[in-house]
Amino acid sequence: MIRPEAAARPVRWAADVVTAMREGARLRLDYSARSLWQVDRTIEEIRRQGAPLAAVETALRGFGAYAGEVLVRLTGGEWWTGDGDHRVRTPDGRVWDPVEEARRCYRGDGSLRLLCRDAARLAEN
Repeated sequence: MIRPEAAARPVRWAADVVTAMREGARLRLDYSARSLWQVDRTIEEIRRQGAPLAAVETALRGFGAYAGEVLVRLTGGEWWTGDGDHRVRTPDGRVWDPVEEARRCYRGDGSLRLLCRDAARLAEN
């Protein structure tokens, strides 16, 4: 079952990433679609360091939640959860999984920036 009341966790994860990036990497994330370029680049830098996926899972969850929160704010969507996963449902009824997209970014075949761009374009139409 999917429930929209579960936004608290991903919103908190996103805020944690904003704080960590500001304090640790001195990057200011402002919840804009443009800021996702920095997030994609940061994930790529982490990937190049060669850490196993399990070691960076919490960070990737946070980056995905941040991208999801950007998407929510950009499109007027909302967070939904089911089976322990958190996704964004845009007003057009599509469901997006930015946390899984962050994992794909880490594997070298995804982009949070492009996910947000595509979702926003489709939500407009």
